[in-house]
Amino acid sequence: MTRTDPHDVPRPDAQLHFGVFFQGVNHWTVWSHPESGSQIDPASFRKIAQTAERGLFDAFFLGDGLRLRETDGRVHELDVAGRPDALVQLSALAAVTHRIGLVSTSNTTFNEPGDLARRFASLDLLSGGRAGWNVVTTDNAWTGANFRRGGFLDHADRYTRAEEFLRVARAIWDGWAEGATADSADARSWSVPGTIGQVRAAGPQFDVELTPTQPRSRQGHPVIFQAGDSPAGRDFAARNADVIFSAHGQDFDDAFAFAEDIRRRLRVAGRPEDALRILPGTEIIIGATEKEAEEKARWIRLEQVTPATALAIAGRLWNLDLSERDADGPLPAEDPVVVENTGAFGSARVADPRAVVAEWRARAEANGWSLRETVIELGPQRGHVGTPSGLADKFTHFARHGAVDGFNITPYLIPDGLDDIVELLVPELQERGAYRTAYTGTTLREHLGLRPVS
Repeated sequence: MTRTDPHDVPRPDAQLHFGVFFQGVNHWTVWSHPESGSQIDPASFRKIAQTAERGLFDAFFLGDGLRLRETDGRVHELDVAGRPDALVQLSALAAVTHRIGLVSTSNTTFNEPGDLARRFASLDLLSGGRAGWNVVTTDNAWTGANFRRGGFLDHADRYTRAEEFLRVARAIWDGWAEGATADSADARSWSVPGTIGQVRAAGPQFDVELTPTQPRSRQGHPVIFQAGDSPAGRDFAARNADVIFSAHGQDFDDAFAFAEDIRRRLRVAGRPEDALRILPGTEIIIGATEKEAEEKARWIRLEQVTPATALAIAGRLWNLDLSERDADGPLPAEDPVVVENTGAFGSARVADPRAVVAEWRARAEANGWSLRETVIELGPQRGHVGTPSGLADKFTHFARHGAVDGFNITPYLIPDGLDDIVELLVPELQERGAYRTAYTGTTLREHLGLRPVS
């Protein structure tokens, strides 16, 4: 029997975990919708986080970046400027939420472990053990120009530094033993002798000597998220992460192959196969009927991929300025220009643009698509479209056959884009026993069903 046989269910009691991914850089938000709100107003963050908590989500996941993207020196029109620092924003949300996890995207290339570990420990303490860290790396001089040392890190060293960074951070988080602070006014010192250790770490990237200044939180360490999809990124996640945020959640076979690959890497790393949760990023579009859902999805795609957006996406693939072309006309006749990736478009990186352009041309010719239609059909969008019942069946199948542990959901509308999911999809999943009916723990680690930190 195959993994898709309804009678062969290896995880019959599996429940889905949901996170909400509040992106920074994006064209996914439908700006033209009359209910579209601000991307930087604290009220928008609060509304999304509180709606997700009402829907019993595991985490509010905040995307962040260190530099606005540019094209030929011009700031990209689809970037979001004016957003607070992620850790500061999440600290504010800790005061207006009670259970949902709070995950910050923070960079190991342009931070130092003594400082960043302390700030994550602070969020973890302020939130009662709900902090998570999406560990990201950067190797390009374009982002590095914002920092004193510039683009100093070789591409091959980005995960080496990140792994060393994490080792130091964990040593800092473990610096205080249980019962380190005195519990009596008669004590001779504020701390119990011998309970606070000094962290000494010397390696290729860091030379640290410090005394940790904070106790461990209720969950021990912040939960570690990781989103790299290269072989090096997958190995890093298998050795270090608690959650992997993947792009493999649209097609069952693709998602299952990715999950099997991660489970193999976990075994190689000497970790149990269930030590890491797999949460693909996705968009969810719901309609009362399949036809209504498809019509809604088509409207959303047209609003997301405007003519200007289509030209910008195609321009990044061709490495040409296409801003004066007709988005409703044919694909560019020119071959793509292959240049060194500067990181100016974040993580967007096409390994072989010529092959992708050849596929786009073949598909466009076969279907009579314009450039904009080609981008809508073949561009970077990913999501699930359907009725609440149909999607609940689909997601339950994914989880109980070992393809995913849940999804990190990108709303197409801010701040109300989760309402349909919370009010329509979650109850259907609960009826199937595939989603919690109440929080049973207080920490992010408990929500995800992860082992306690030793």
